[in-house]
Amino acid sequence: MSTVRVRFAPSPTGFFHIGSARTALFNWLYAKHTGGTFILRIEDTDTERNTDIALKVLIDGMRWLGMDWDEGPEVGGPYGPYFQSQRADIYREYLKRIQQTGRVYEKEGALLFRVSEEAQIINDAIRGRVERKEDKDFVIVRSNGQPVFHLVNVVDDIAMKITHVIRGEDHLSNTSKHVELFNAFGAPMPIYAHIPLILKTEGAGKMSKRDTGALIEDYQKRGFLPEAIRNFLCLLGWSPKDDREILTIEELIRLFDLPAINKNNARFDVKKLSFINTEYVRTLPKDVFFEKGRTALHQAGIDCPDEAYMRSVLVITQEKVRSFEDLPHFIDYFFTDTFQVDTEAQKKLKSDSASRLQEFQQAILNIDWTEAALEKVVLDLANQHGVKSGDYIHAVRFAVSGRSVGPSFYSMLYVLGKEKTLSRLKRPL
Repeated sequence: MSTVRVRFAPSPTGFFHIGSARTALFNWLYAKHTGGTFILRIEDTDTERNTDIALKVLIDGMRWLGMDWDEGPEVGGPYGPYFQSQRADIYREYLKRIQQTGRVYEKEGALLFRVSEEAQIINDAIRGRVERKEDKDFVIVRSNGQPVFHLVNVVDDIAMKITHVIRGEDHLSNTSKHVELFNAFGAPMPIYAHIPLILKTEGAGKMSKRDTGALIEDYQKRGFLPEAIRNFLCLLGWSPKDDREILTIEELIRLFDLPAINKNNARFDVKKLSFINTEYVRTLPKDVFFEKGRTALHQAGIDCPDEAYMRSVLVITQEKVRSFEDLPHFIDYFFTDTFQVDTEAQKKLKSDSASRLQEFQQAILNIDWTEAALEKVVLDLANQHGVKSGDYIHAVRFAVSGRSVGPSFYSMLYVLGKEKTLSRLKRPL
């Protein structure tokens, strides 16, 4: 069997979105899984819509997600150039070849390809046998001399010796045209694999680059981890046989294969993405979490000259925070007394919360400031007054942080310190 050669062929006309990233990732994983070659090919023939900014965002986004390419922009390769705008001579050469078949004719200045009478059989690696027939001839060169997508796409796949075409299901309708062209050129047919569409989080319809949460760049800015995004993208249409949701990149490469991709469309699940990111945040090395956390706090205007104190705050936060975007609001009360209060949490306070605070305040005045001592105080007070320990925990947590959730209660108080805790307990709820 020949070495697998796959390609991701985006157009730099907009920002790098979830659908494109998933397509790139599936191609990249399959190349890694098979020991093949992953090619980045830029389809930049739409000069009116192409932008250098979009190209930079695309390349930066792929590198951020950890997808390197074996051939393409910045790395070169034996079948370049890898920008379609630089391949005009190649297209002219192939156009001459296909004209010699007698199946190309001119109409109103454009060149059309004459389709065959027979239906085309597509043996799709995901969808199985697909039979399609083109009803009419189609344009391959516009009247302005510009070759269209169908021609250049097939020519590039032939010239670059592509063995597998992994792309979205919405391209399935084009495939019979491409099969016609491959046959006309007398070129070996690549194996097609049309992956399922990604549906919007809610409602019907395909997720588009204009939908909320569709752009990879947004997740970069919001402090999501690239490993988590990559893991999540894999699960949009594919899953391992044991249904695990958290997999290392080594596991993804080892387990990924085309027959395991689902035919059904995949729903973009924001909650699952958040869950996966939280799991990755929890397992970050402590030093990595500290540096990323400190950066996120600095960007939010929170700086602390006491590195040991900041480190202790971040240590107790890692198990709870969902993303670095959430981090500043999640722990700002450790660094300022003018933190924002969660009004919904305030409404849920019990009528006797003020009494619970006074009792707790008196009980901690002369204790050693340790987590164990704080826990003993809460348990003793609860037994003494015949209430649940949660009554003290909820009231005190809200008084010192303005929230109903956060790091471990006793760890929070220990790190916050006795002086700050007592000061905040004296303030009205």
